[in-house]
Amino acid sequence: MKFDELRAYKRQTATAATDFLRYLHKKFLFLIKATQIDGGSEFKDQFEEASQKLKIFLFLLPPRSPRLNGHVERANRTHREEFYVIHDVSLSLEEHNRQLEEWQYAYNYIRPYQALDYLTPNEYYRRWKKIQKSQVSLMS
Repeated sequence: MKFDELRAYKRQTATAATDFLRYLHKKFLFLIKATQIDGGSEFKDQFEEASQKLKIFLFLLPPRSPRLNGHVERANRTHREEFYVIHDVSLSLEEHNRQLEEWQYAYNYIRPYQALDYLTPNEYYRRWKKIQKSQVSLMS
Protein backbone atom coordinates (compact mmCIF):
# COMPACT_ATOMS: atom_id res chain seq x y z
CA MET A 1 0.00 0.00 0.00
CA LYS A 2 1.36 3.42 -0.86
CA PHE A 3 -0.51 5.60 1.64
CA ASP A 4 1.80 8.10 3.27
CA GLU A 5 1.33 10.12 6.42
CA LEU A 6 3.87 12.76 7.26
CA ARG A 7 4.83 14.69 10.39
CA ALA A 8 7.81 16.84 11.27
CA TYR A 9 9.38 16.75 14.73
CA LYS A 10 12.06 18.87 16.39
CA ARG A 11 14.14 15.85 17.36
CA GLN A 12 14.64 12.27 16.26
CA THR A 13 13.78 10.56 19.54
CA ALA A 14 11.89 7.52 20.82
CA THR A 15 9.21 9.91 22.09
CA ALA A 16 8.78 11.43 18.62
CA ALA A 17 8.78 7.99 16.93
CA THR A 18 6.18 6.73 19.42
CA ASP A 19 4.02 9.81 18.88
CA PHE A 20 4.23 9.27 15.12
CA LEU A 21 3.30 5.58 15.47
CA ARG A 22 0.19 6.55 17.45
CA TYR A 23 -0.59 9.23 14.86
CA LEU A 24 -0.41 6.61 12.08
CA HIS A 25 -2.60 4.25 14.05
CA LYS A 26 -5.33 6.92 14.18
CA LYS A 27 -4.94 8.24 10.62
CA PHE A 28 -4.71 5.15 8.43
CA LEU A 29 -7.89 3.64 7.01
CA PHE A 30 -6.59 0.18 7.84
CA LEU A 31 -4.80 -1.59 10.69
CA ILE A 32 -1.03 -1.54 10.71
CA LYS A 33 0.10 -5.11 11.21
CA ALA A 34 3.87 -4.64 10.85
CA THR A 35 6.53 -2.04 10.18
CA GLN A 36 10.16 -2.12 9.12
CA ILE A 37 12.61 -0.23 11.27
CA ASP A 38 16.33 0.32 11.28
CA GLY A 39 18.40 -0.09 14.42
CA GLY A 40 18.11 3.58 15.43
CA SER A 41 17.72 4.46 19.10
CA GLU A 42 14.40 6.18 18.30
CA PHE A 43 12.93 2.71 17.71
CA LYS A 44 13.84 1.36 21.15
CA ASP A 45 12.12 1.25 24.54
CA GLN A 46 8.84 3.21 24.42
CA PHE A 47 8.50 2.74 20.64
CA GLU A 48 8.81 -1.04 21.07
CA GLU A 49 6.32 -0.93 23.96
CA ALA A 50 3.82 1.12 21.93
CA SER A 51 4.20 -1.31 19.00
CA GLN A 52 3.46 -4.25 21.29
CA LYS A 53 0.38 -2.51 22.75
CA LEU A 54 -0.89 -1.76 19.23
CA LYS A 55 -0.04 -5.33 18.14
CA ILE A 56 2.33 -4.11 15.43
CA PHE A 57 5.10 -6.54 14.56
CA LEU A 58 8.52 -4.93 14.05
CA PHE A 59 10.91 -6.10 11.33
CA LEU A 60 14.46 -4.95 12.06
CA LEU A 61 16.42 -4.20 8.91
CA PRO A 62 20.13 -4.96 8.80
CA PRO A 63 22.51 -1.97 8.95
CA ARG A 64 23.23 -0.08 5.71
CA SER A 65 20.51 -1.80 3.65
CA PRO A 66 18.44 0.92 1.92
CA ARG A 67 17.55 -1.50 -0.90
CA LEU A 68 15.42 -3.48 1.58
CA ASN A 69 13.42 -0.33 2.25
CA GLY A 70 13.05 0.80 -1.37
CA HIS A 71 9.43 1.95 -1.15
CA VAL A 72 10.21 4.25 1.76
CA GLU A 73 13.39 5.56 0.13
CA ARG A 74 11.43 6.31 -3.08
CA ALA A 75 8.62 8.03 -1.16
CA ASN A 76 11.18 10.16 0.70
CA ARG A 77 12.70 11.19 -2.62
CA THR A 78 9.27 12.14 -3.97
CA HIS A 79 8.54 14.22 -0.86
CA ARG A 80 11.88 16.00 -1.20
CA GLU A 81 11.46 16.70 -4.93
CA GLU A 82 7.75 17.51 -5.02
CA PHE A 83 7.22 19.14 -1.64
CA TYR A 84 10.38 20.45 -0.01
CA VAL A 85 12.08 21.70 -3.19
CA ILE A 86 8.95 23.32 -4.62
CA HIS A 87 7.14 24.76 -1.59
CA ASP A 88 8.12 27.57 0.70
CA VAL A 89 8.13 25.45 3.86
CA SER A 90 7.49 27.26 7.13
CA LEU A 91 10.07 27.19 9.90
CA SER A 92 7.23 27.03 12.43
CA LEU A 93 6.74 23.35 13.30
CA GLU A 94 2.97 23.78 13.62
CA GLU A 95 2.69 25.48 10.21
CA HIS A 96 5.14 23.00 8.67
CA ASN A 97 2.92 20.10 9.78
CA ARG A 98 -0.16 21.87 8.39
CA GLN A 99 1.65 22.19 5.04
CA LEU A 100 2.60 18.52 5.22
CA GLU A 101 -1.06 17.58 5.76
CA GLU A 102 -2.02 19.47 2.59
CA TRP A 103 0.78 17.77 0.66
CA GLN A 104 -0.07 14.28 1.95
CA TYR A 105 -3.71 14.81 0.92
CA ALA A 106 -2.56 15.53 -2.64
CA TYR A 107 -0.12 12.59 -2.46
CA ASN A 108 -2.78 10.11 -1.27
CA TYR A 109 -5.97 11.36 -2.95
CA ILE A 110 -5.06 13.39 -6.06
CA ARG A 111 -1.68 12.31 -7.49
CA PRO A 112 -1.88 9.10 -9.60
CA TYR A 113 1.00 6.59 -9.58
CA GLN A 114 2.33 4.55 -12.45
CA ALA A 115 3.08 1.70 -10.03
CA LEU A 116 -0.63 1.66 -9.08
CA ASP A 117 -1.88 1.55 -12.70
CA TYR A 118 -2.28 5.34 -12.64
CA LEU A 119 -4.63 5.28 -9.66
CA THR A 120 -4.23 7.34 -6.52
CA PRO A 121 -3.39 5.39 -3.34
CA ASN A 122 -6.95 6.00 -2.15
CA GLU A 123 -8.45 4.66 -5.39
CA TYR A 124 -6.12 1.69 -5.29
CA TYR A 125 -7.02 0.91 -1.67
CA ARG A 126 -10.77 1.17 -2.34
CA ARG A 127 -10.47 -1.12 -5.38
CA TRP A 128 -8.41 -3.61 -3.34
CA LYS A 129 -10.95 -3.48 -0.51
CA LYS A 130 -13.84 -4.12 -2.94
CA ILE A 131 -12.00 -7.13 -4.40
CA GLN A 132 -11.33 -8.49 -0.91
CA LYS A 133 -14.99 -8.09 -0.01
CA SER A 134 -16.16 -9.88 -3.18
CA GLN A 135 -13.72 -12.74 -2.55
CA VAL A 136 -15.06 -13.18 0.98
CA SER A 137 -18.62 -13.17 -0.41
CA LEU A 138 -17.72 -15.91 -2.90
CA MET A 139 -16.36 -18.05 -0.06
CA SER A 140 -19.59 -17.81 1.96
